Amino acid sequence: MKPKKSLSPTVIARVADHQWHALEDDQVVGRGEAWRRHDGRLFVSIDAWHDVVFDQLAGAMLADADLPRPVYTMVDESDLGLKSHWERLGFTTRRREWVCLVPTDPRTTGLGAARPPSGVTILPLGTAEKGPLRELDRTIRAEVESSVGWQEMPAEVLPRLDDATVVDPTKYAVARETESGAYVGLLRVAPVPRQPRIGLVAVRADRQRRGIARALLAEVLGSLHRSGVRAASAEVAEGNAAATALFDNIGAERAGSNLEVVLH
Repeated sequence: MKPKKSLSPTVIARVADHQWHALEDDQVVGRGEAWRRHDGRLFVSIDAWHDVVFDQLAGAMLADADLPRPVYTMVDESDLGLKSHWERLGFTTRRREWVCLVPTDPRTTGLGAARPPSGVTILPLGTAEKGPLRELDRTIRAEVESSVGWQEMPAEVLPRLDDATVVDPTKYAVARETESGAYVGLLRVAPVPRQPRIGLVAVRADRQRRGIARALLAEVLGSLHRSGVRAASAEVAEGNAAATALFDNIGAERAGSNLEVVLH
């Protein structure tokens, strides 16, 4: 953001539910938005060209009765200017989320020899059946909600959606038990331009610590490597020791971090 130079008065207008515009001479010079995530928490974002406009938008939004506390937002930790704006408004850091670059070359990850445990088969991206995949997705999400809670999951992992949570099996690799046919683990890949993103790696609670997550990563990263992709991205919550260790052990590099900040 830049210091404001215009002498025109700034008008803050609420243009829709949970949407605000900052106007100067009928031109939009800033936008604010608030939305409630599926875990029930209220998040806000502000996009403004000038520092003063940012403060004016934030003041109007946070004074609105429809934005009860606590209120959250995500900030790139390296963006010191934006971070200081939110801190000046009273926001404090609640948690950190690492942004990782994950190599795909099995010579780097050490996953070339990784195999699923006995009795488990890895289904490559796009080969899972939608019905069993939805059932597994609901099971894993229920387990997360009853344990750490979705507020501790990376921002890109969407919680508690409706029955259409899994609409595109091409984005999922799955671990399936050979004898029962039950799906017990999944890995979701978002096909972001230029660099795929690993959105979620999860294994049913009663099937964990058997190497299933490593086998899923071996399949997906190996497939990406063969298609010419050198690295994928992933977000890992700093407080998730198991996920941090999993990605550290395959050579993932921490390329940055996001902070979840909150105003109580």
